[in-house]
Amino acid sequence: MSRENVTRWLSERSEIENIYACVCDLNGTLRGKRLPVSEVGRIIDGGLRMPLSILSTDIWGEDVTDSELVFETGDADGLCDFTGRGLIPVSWTSRPAAIAQLWMRQDDGTPFSGDPRRALADVLTRVKARGLTPVVATELEFYLFDPAKERPRPPVSPVTGKRLHTDNVLSLDELQHFDGFLNDVYRACQDQGIPADGAIAENGAGQFEINMRHSDDALRAADDVVLFKRLVRGLARKHGYAATFMAKPYGERAGNGFHLHMSMVDAQGRNLFDDGGELGTDLMRKAVAGLTATMQECTLAFAPHENSFRRLMPGTHAPCAVAWGYENRTAAIRIPGGSPKARRIEHRVAGADANPYLVLACVIGGALIGIEADQPPPEPIVGDAYRQALPHLPLDWASAIDAFATGANIRKIFSPRLQKMLVECKQQEHARFSRHVTEFEYHSYLEVV
Repeated sequence: MSRENVTRWLSERSEIENIYACVCDLNGTLRGKRLPVSEVGRIIDGGLRMPLSILSTDIWGEDVTDSELVFETGDADGLCDFTGRGLIPVSWTSRPAAIAQLWMRQDDGTPFSGDPRRALADVLTRVKARGLTPVVATELEFYLFDPAKERPRPPVSPVTGKRLHTDNVLSLDELQHFDGFLNDVYRACQDQGIPADGAIAENGAGQFEINMRHSDDALRAADDVVLFKRLVRGLARKHGYAATFMAKPYGERAGNGFHLHMSMVDAQGRNLFDDGGELGTDLMRKAVAGLTATMQECTLAFAPHENSFRRLMPGTHAPCAVAWGYENRTAAIRIPGGSPKARRIEHRVAGADANPYLVLACVIGGALIGIEADQPPPEPIVGDAYRQALPHLPLDWASAIDAFATGANIRKIFSPRLQKMLVECKQQEHARFSRHVTEFEYHSYLEVV
């Protein structure tokens, strides 16, 4: 959107007084500044500056101690470019406001390669140079919960006044009981240009899934996920709840997944995974080969937090091994059935806590690696993946960090700078978690061993 169009948009919304100018960090968190609407010209024209280091802050918003972006460079600023999407209205703040999505470049004008949005853009440039365009659709799960206590509890139904207590999958009652919140979510998605599609009550008490319609603009699709998570959390508070995309907020309930559907089309829009039958094309299988070859190294992008690995366990409807199959939800990569015209790959590893730019970069970049290598994938599995001897995803956070740090394929997807930034960030977070003794450890060991 041009400056003229932005100005016109604001003139039609005189109630907007402030703009949140923000970038997305490695953890998928929006960080930035609140500015009066009179500063819109500076925001749109790229005159806003922020420290490059804010993209690598840890989950608590603290600098990574050993990052070269902090002390070695004097914590230098970068320039913030407007992404061009337009201003995004915000309805859950005390006064109407707008969000401006930005991404970063260095003072010399070059794109900053540590920006996760830039990382996805680079992957898309490479895949499109081969005459391929990814078509993607996302499925994101989240929980509503009662924020009154320190630990999450399922919310109270606004219809019955009773707390949810069962894992009532595909419940129409839950959809209808919380329709006030869901209606506001859909209205906000419409206002923000987010293509929200179907909603279901998922497998946990107070858990919902909202799918996005497919798009041939993968960068915008990742933007949509970032904005969607923000609006769900904001509107939940407005309705008296809280919302979480944490991978496993309850130990005994289903985790929150982030499933990604992907196909490839040519310049004429033809689905290059469609062979007219059930098996899909050689190109699709080469893409699957790349995804299976890179999955272990990329797990840190799919499961970036300590809590993420509580979701990736056998028998939890989340994958824990490198495998693919046709119409098989126990496999990490599923080829859905249905019309051959819609033949696609469903990548099921990522949790809802993951950064969507990094997830899409890994999936599209991994598929490109397989296509360029021109090799077939392993045999598709049949039956329960949890009961088969298969290559395992990293079993814990530390192993995933090491795999990302040393993986031969990572630098085929990401810049060395982003790889180093993410590893340093996660090493710092891991070290802090390792020093924290939990209540359960005290309960189990304090007066026993």
